Amino acid sequence: MTRVLSSAAGRRLPRMSALTWTGVVLLALFLLLAVFGPLLAGEPDARTGQTLAAPSVEHLFGTDHLQRDLFARAAEGARVSLLVAVAAVAFGLVVAVPAGLVAGYFGGRWPDDLIMRVLEALQALPLFVFALFVIGITGTGDSQLGPLPLTSTTKVVLLLGVGFIPYFARVTRSAALVEVQEDYVDALRVIGVPRWRVIAGEVLVNVLPPVLVQAFLWLGVAIFAESALSFLGLGIQPPRPSLGNILGDATSYMLLGAWWYSVIPGLVILVATVGFNLVGDGLGDALDAQGHR
Repeated sequence: MTRVLSSAAGRRLPRMSALTWTGVVLLALFLLLAVFGPLLAGEPDARTGQTLAAPSVEHLFGTDHLQRDLFARAAEGARVSLLVAVAAVAFGLVVAVPAGLVAGYFGGRWPDDLIMRVLEALQALPLFVFALFVIGITGTGDSQLGPLPLTSTTKVVLLLGVGFIPYFARVTRSAALVEVQEDYVDALRVIGVPRWRVIAGEVLVNVLPPVLVQAFLWLGVAIFAESALSFLGLGIQPPRPSLGNILGDATSYMLLGAWWYSVIPGLVILVATVGFNLVGDGLGDALDAQGHR
């Protein structure tokens, strides 16, 4: 019954384009920095004794205004940004995919209308306005939500995850609307298979590929958004390093000639964002090519 999996069996994947290969290289560089950089660089808050030292063999990315090694801080910041992005996208998917499946299965009926109106209301509120509202109420530091502690990292994950829900739900709904028109869905209904089994056991499997491609694309958006929030002081709070708050600290020293302080974390953000988007586009092109064969 799982049409996508069976139809793709035994087929050769299309060749990756030069842009996709570029994305793979950029993404690999970012993941190496985020995963292995913190293990090699040591403590990100350790003092080196050198203030605003330029990149050298001893300090590959230079040092900051507090004599800390920027390679260690950028590596830890990349790790934090990656974890926040993965957690935010996962949270958005957990909420959005079931909502999109139900909306698509009942396309044009009241469950679809109800879910889509809620999503439209959520999407109408810009992410940064929503962030300002939440941070204004809870503050930038750690806080409590009843018995649950909310760290600044948790707040960013929840803010981004909530902001991503409408987009993931719309993609899921669109794919589900197409899928429920297939003959196998009618056949399952006729033989009396419960709705939840049709949705969870069959439709879900066939709508996952485009949803996962979108999720991959939004990982790059999440890294950029987290960096922007942290740059504005609304995200990850010092002394925990984040690419955004490192860049925010660096703006005061750009005119003093410490170009590496702002350029290097900015390049890491750029590499991550472009890498995820190029690879995501390549996955989408591969999926489209498989679907048209």
